[in-house]
Amino acid sequence: MTNILIGFASGIISGMGIGGGAILIPLITIFENLNQQTAQGINLTYFIPTAIIATIVHIKNKNIAVRTAITLGISGLPGAIIGSLLATAIQGDTLRRMFGFFLLLVGIYEIYRGFALNRR
Repeated sequence: MTNILIGFASGIISGMGIGGGAILIPLITIFENLNQQTAQGINLTYFIPTAIIATIVHIKNKNIAVRTAITLGISGLPGAIIGSLLATAIQGDTLRRMFGFFLLLVGIYEIYRGFALNRR
């Protein structure tokens, strides 16, 4: 039941285009007691069907700049190869700290951005 709730919550976030992995990875490492590399691998597998559905909805709503998306996708391929090689080479605890630090930075940025937008 826990995995169903985690998947559902991550699906909502993924559908919004925010990135369900930000929720999925920490929750499955906590509740499933999995190492960081396994959690990230699950996230990548999970991402495929959720991204397809979310993409279809966003295409129907004309929320995708196709040229930009294609350029980013193609240029992201080398980065994905390098990133996956790094993720498998780095120790799980170090990778978990790096991921947590990244989430912290994103959170701080979003809080700052929210305050800045509310001042206008």
